[in-house]
Amino acid sequence: MSSTNARTNVSHEEIARFGQLAARWWDPDGESRPLHDLNPLRAAYVAARVELRSAKVADVGCGGGLLSEALAQAGAQVTGIDLGEKVIEIARLHLHESNLQVDYRVQSSAELAGREPASFDAVCCMELVEHVPDPAALVSDLAAMLKPGGRLFMSTVNRTPAAFGAAIVGAEYVMRMLPRGTHHYAQFLKPSELGRLLRQAGLELEDVSGVVYNPFSRKARLSPVTAVNYLLSAGRPA
Repeated sequence: MSSTNARTNVSHEEIARFGQLAARWWDPDGESRPLHDLNPLRAAYVAARVELRSAKVADVGCGGGLLSEALAQAGAQVTGIDLGEKVIEIARLHLHESNLQVDYRVQSSAELAGREPASFDAVCCMELVEHVPDPAALVSDLAAMLKPGGRLFMSTVNRTPAAFGAAIVGAEYVMRMLPRGTHHYAQFLKPSELGRLLRQAGLELEDVSGVVYNPFSRKARLSPVTAVNYLLSAGRPA
């Protein structure tokens, strides 16, 4: 199992890139458009597997707070963490519009796991694992946050030719939905690879579901096909 210093498992280039998107994070037609389109599906995936009312949930790599607010709207007590100061500032400002309560922090996964181990009913980590230098260390942190019986939810991109075509060529170069350089193919993880990291961290893989996203209709749905994007849930044994 890998380990890392609390602040070393981060790419400062990635932090800067997402920081540039901060000002328009909540614009559904801006650069964060795919996140807006995928958010209802992600929130529903979590809600189908965890009783969110009064649940204590961590949203790791929360960005501007799209999923954090959706979970809070469903009744969860949400802690949202990110190392991007600009996106956390935007997330906090948006609470004045939504009138929701989310505890946003500029904090790493290692810091939260160290300060609040075995504290969360659910932990969400969407589209982050493919952006960190040490995925095993991140997964270990996420597992450490969970209470016995708690569930981890992750989304990421598969390492396949189809994913290269859709997530990099299509999204970044053809349709320009994402800034160029957002994704790096070598950092994508196959479900089997991420599943191995989960088992090494003491978790049990419960579900892997593909995500199909149509950028023209702006609709997303679950699918048995995991060739591009996928969601998964894993549990910490009670």
